[in-house]
Amino acid sequence: MVTVHEIGEIVAQVLQIQSRMDSFTGDTALLGSIPEFDSMAVVSVLTAIEENYGLIIDDDEVTAEVFATLGTLTGFVRQQAAD
Repeated sequence: MVTVHEIGEIVAQVLQIQSRMDSFTGDTALLGSIPEFDSMAVVSVLTAIEENYGLIIDDDEVTAEVFATLGTLTGFVRQQAAD
């Protein structure tokens, strides 16, 4: 099962903010709250998730709501992995 911690590690590595990772929870806001999390970071995070979990994520499945919090992103990845 995909965990918040695993997705948090991916986000922290992609954004190069590993020092802040210990404070990440499912409620940690992403888009609009972490300065490093811009549109290019979204693409990089999705690519890292696809590679890490062997997924293919269609562009039309990705919305701003997916990146609202670390928890919503984790839930999205869980759903993708289950399909």
